Amino acid sequence: MIDRRPFNQLGGANHGWLDAKHHFSFAGYYDPAKMGWGDIRVWNDDTIAPGTGFPPHPHADMEIITYVREGAITHQDSLGNTGRTEAGDVQVMSAGSGVRHSEYNKESGTTRIFQIWIEPKTRGETPSWGAKPFPKGERSGHFVTLASGFSEDTDALPIRTDARISGATLKAGETTEYPIDASRHAYLVLAKGSVEINGVHLDARDGAAITGETLLRITANDEAEIVLVDAA
Repeated sequence: MIDRRPFNQLGGANHGWLDAKHHFSFAGYYDPAKMGWGDIRVWNDDTIAPGTGFPPHPHADMEIITYVREGAITHQDSLGNTGRTEAGDVQVMSAGSGVRHSEYNKESGTTRIFQIWIEPKTRGETPSWGAKPFPKGERSGHFVTLASGFSEDTDALPIRTDARISGATLKAGETTEYPIDASRHAYLVLAKGSVEINGVHLDARDGAAITGETLLRITANDEAEIVLVDAA
């Protein structure tokens, strides 16, 4: 089953400095049919104006993954971590027993991010944060694991959940495949471009909720950038 979630049908709110679209219920947007997908709880598509951002606020017991699509985001937290994550790269915060953090666009241009929340396997763990640049060429034509809770993914950022976040870029006409257990819950969003996934058409910033499939075959209609979460 592949359930297309068109971008123009997503919930959301425009706060001026922040234009947020929500693939699942979040903040003031509530849809009882879209409370999450398996262990995936949040997927927000955020556009952040220059010189603005999220002031310090708390989180606990959630794996929070930020994929930067355009611009850069600057992180600071109560653990003493600071870092700047650029377009195409990823940061991960395991909120654990509790952490406060801020995320600001300190750039001169707009920043666009996907923010993904996944339920952790255990609660009350020590909080942590990490970020990693992923050379864009390495994910050309196929998926590269960006963050993972599986020990075999030694090059990925670690998360504390049975999930894997992967990214791929495809040229027009190019095809890649992703094998998946039919019992898993996958969610795929296009950062840009358009694709056919097992015959289902997706445009830029559309989502696809996937389960019951054993192989995802993705063909790009034009140059595409893909983010996929494979979760329990």
